[in-house]
Amino acid sequence: MCGILAVLGCHDTSLAKRARILELSCRLRHRGPDWSGLFHYKDAFLAHERLAIIDPASGDQPLFNENKSIVVAVNGEIYNHETLKKNMKRPHTYHTQSDCEVIAHLYEEVGEECVQLLDGMFSFVLLDTRDNSYIAARDPIGITPLYIGWGLDGKSLDSSENLDNDSLHTGVFEGSTEYVDENDPSKSWSVRRTSGSLWFSSEMKALVDDCETFHSFPPGHIYSSKTGTLRRWYNPPWWSGAIPSAPYDPLALRHKFEEAVVKRLMTDVPFGVLLSGGLDSSLVAAVASRHLAGTKAAKQWGAQLHTFCVGLEGSPDLKAGREVAKYLGTLHSEFTYTVQEGLDALAEVIYHIETYDVTTIRASTPMFLMARKIKALGVKMVLSGEGSDEIFGGYLYFHKAPNKEEFHQETVRKIKALHLYDCLRANKATSAWGLEARVPFLDKGFIDLAMGIDPAEKMIRKSEGRIEKYILRKAFDDEERPYLPKHILYRQKEQFSDGVGYSWIDGLKDYAAHHVTDQMLKQAAKIFPYNTPTTKEAYYYRMLFEKRFPQQCARDTVPGGPTVACSTAAAVAWDAAWSKNLDPSGRAALGVHDAAYIEEDGKPAPAPVVENGSGKIHRLADSVQQVPVTV
Repeated sequence: MCGILAVLGCHDTSLAKRARILELSCRLRHRGPDWSGLFHYKDAFLAHERLAIIDPASGDQPLFNENKSIVVAVNGEIYNHETLKKNMKRPHTYHTQSDCEVIAHLYEEVGEECVQLLDGMFSFVLLDTRDNSYIAARDPIGITPLYIGWGLDGKSLDSSENLDNDSLHTGVFEGSTEYVDENDPSKSWSVRRTSGSLWFSSEMKALVDDCETFHSFPPGHIYSSKTGTLRRWYNPPWWSGAIPSAPYDPLALRHKFEEAVVKRLMTDVPFGVLLSGGLDSSLVAAVASRHLAGTKAAKQWGAQLHTFCVGLEGSPDLKAGREVAKYLGTLHSEFTYTVQEGLDALAEVIYHIETYDVTTIRASTPMFLMARKIKALGVKMVLSGEGSDEIFGGYLYFHKAPNKEEFHQETVRKIKALHLYDCLRANKATSAWGLEARVPFLDKGFIDLAMGIDPAEKMIRKSEGRIEKYILRKAFDDEERPYLPKHILYRQKEQFSDGVGYSWIDGLKDYAAHHVTDQMLKQAAKIFPYNTPTTKEAYYYRMLFEKRFPQQCARDTVPGGPTVACSTAAAVAWDAAWSKNLDPSGRAALGVHDAAYIEEDGKPAPAPVVENGSGKIHRLADSVQQVPVTV
């Protein structure tokens, strides 16, 4: 991952302004510690902090077309860049071997429609100096983060004021834009017209001090300065919520996922796979291990796959990850952390991931700690298993889906919100240490195939032996050449924050109870009238968030509403008992998870007290265990 910061239509083009933009870009340097670049043309600044994955020697950004009239700053990877180059209408001369340079050349040929041809994860800002116009775009699902903001140097124009037609084609944000939140239609944001600067950034922290307001740039959208509007460029048939009817073809599903994994082995740096031992990460590791030999990556870095796992001492993930690694013959590294080490990192985690969502913070903390250790080993890129649960209805609450229509509509809602939850976590928790996470399950082609399957095939029917994500498991259930052991292939779903060790969540709750009093929680609505926290844990996270991001627009980037076991608010209605047990942990799916919060007398199990500062501490710095495996 890289970090981008772009300021367009900036009235102040002085050296002091350049210095300020460099200063703000430094706030993103954790994302790209390898090199920094800044392009300035008239009233436009494009800054870039690079994490060198492809062509580390010469792929510094911003990138250009042949005559450097088109400039682009990109965060992401374009997996089909070689195919795009071959299919250009005319020969092009490339300055680097960077996969992202193709965007500038593609725009030169087809204009704004270039975004439709890209296969990858990306956020970018492109400046066309020929007419001083620009575009900004984000990948279909929002794997890479992007924010849009309006500078303090502007003002909203009264509706009676008019702008001449010529001004609509300048680099200044002029025209009109309105976006209705697809996850919450009650939310919308618009700026009719402004004479000030328009800002784009990979993270909020570069915008908080210099923008009047900012928002999360919606995935699958493109902004064009020529029209001053946002428009959706990614419109697959399933996006509207229409119920698909394609038959289930296990081999087609398997082959499409294998394609998704193999294309993400494109790298010029050491890499590995995050392996928790659950179904999703295990399938990623199994496919990568099977197809690694013969690739360019294998020639450079060896044919034995590296895998990584994190958890509290004795956690389910550590045990399962070790078993899968042994089966696949990977070079496996385990990292353990203590509850106290996780608690100590909370403030820094929230600063980096830029959210106060409880589930995201619970899962981000161990991932944040693990990413630091992985980077210390010299690894710069990892594959991860995010997205599968949203596509296939893998969360435990899907057991209660009343019919295939609601099942499918919930998966659509979950995918549309991924950029606010798991994509945000996977990207920012790893990018905090200059580590790139790639997510094969969110491959555009794989999603479109999987979301086109009749949702009746995805429905969970335990009496028939069809557990969550059954059709994915079945697709890789190969008797002749097994991808995974049966008991791993059919292991029950564990959310990441649960799988690293149940005492992690219980410890978080206990820790928050020591910092938030009953009286504080009673007054929560007065202190936090928007997305009012309903638990002490949520209140504590909100306090840490507000210290760094006190603006209302920052609060607005975090979704709210009731949830159980990671459900959307709409799915809480599937079971009347859930409204009394609103907790995002998988254990909250009462009657579904084997370790639900229930004791023999039917009462909720109490959270254990965390012993802070006493007892034996397994320091993270001393907890790397290499597990060599022979086949």
